[in-house]
Parts: sequence; C-alpha cells; structure tokens
Amino acid sequence: MSGAPRIGAILETVLYVADLDRGMAFFRDVMGLPVLSDQERLKAFDVGGQGVLLLFEAGATTETVRFPGGTIPPHDGQGPVHMAFAIAAEALEPWRQHLEANGVEIEGEAAWPRGGHSLYFRDPDGHCLELATPGLWPGY
Repeated sequence: MSGAPRIGAILETVLYVADLDRGMAFFRDVMGLPVLSDQERLKAFDVGGQGVLLLFEAGATTETVRFPGGTIPPHDGQGPVHMAFAIAAEALEPWRQHLEANGVEIEGEAAWPRGGHSLYFRDPDGHCLELATPGLWPGY
C-alpha cells in the first residue's frame, strides 16, 4: 500500500453508447435499474443504492464541460467493455428467465471455485455484462 487513504467503493461506472435512448430503454426496462437522471447528454441509473451507472453517447464528451460549479474534463471510450452486477444466488434463475423472455442471449456461464455463478450477455452496444452471485471474489 502506498499510504493513500482508503477508497470506499466505485461510485460511478460509465458506458459509452451509440444511442442514448436505446441504452436507456435497455438498462431501465430489461435490467430494471431506476432512472436517476434523464438528460440530453447523459442517462444515470441507481445500481443497488451503492453506485451509479452513467450512459454517455460515444464521442459526445470529448470537450471540457463548464458549469457554475466547475469543470468536467473530456472523457470517452471505444469498443465493448465488461462490467458485472452483483445479484443474490436465488436470483440467478429468475434473471436467466427474464433475460431470455426479453430476447437477450446468454453468451456464457461460469461456476466459480468459491461457489459463485455468473451469466454473461450483451447490451445493445455490445458491452459484455455479467450477473454474478456471491462466491465470485473474496469478500463477495
């Protein structure tokens, strides 16, 4: 450890998408995430009361944003990324059924040595999403 103060959690995760409305519909309607903010330049969702998922249009945040409270530096990303959502073990099968009922193909599945289980699928922009039960990592 470098002597840095302890970090409590990851607060925001950002995905860059081709179509904000399509992304919003997927994360709101299929993933069931409550909408925190529906702005023209970003969509924000509550993730279990412990984090926020932000959607930005790919290529649209490459300029500094200035507002009365300060500035936000440029940021952007390219290509599909991976993120995992924590779910309860008993929610695995209901999630499988829910995804299939919504036409979401399950691309992969894994049983982990500690007892966790993961389902892998993609959002409309090709990001690899994972639903993971406890036992995947130490402490989870």
